[in-house]
Amino acid sequence: MAIAALSVPVMTVAGVVTSWHAQDIQRAWHGRQELEHRHLPFPVTEYAAVWLGVAFGVAAVVACVLVGKRIHRRDNVPLWQRWPGLVAFVCVWPNMLTLPIELIMLYDAYSVATSGVYLGDF
Repeated sequence: MAIAALSVPVMTVAGVVTSWHAQDIQRAWHGRQELEHRHLPFPVTEYAAVWLGVAFGVAAVVACVLVGKRIHRRDNVPLWQRWPGLVAFVCVWPNMLTLPIELIMLYDAYSVATSGVYLGDF
């Protein structure tokens, strides 16, 4: 249970980092496209990075819920009264704030891929 609770902050940070990396991939693609003065195929690695960021974010929320259920079932106390639950509970809130950003990055990746127009940085 401690490993699951400590994986919540790791997955939260990994989700944000991969989403920001997707933006770097998009920026590099746009730069190469401008240098060559033609339309280049959209990099598949950006799709993977964006979807991985969203998957990490959702997995962190699921891990927090599972830790909470296990603590409640085993000890019959609320999530925040045990240290693994407290760690998961505290770290899942920043993740809930970053999930919309990760979803916006996902939308941005698909909109740029279909239109070919770089929307800029967030």
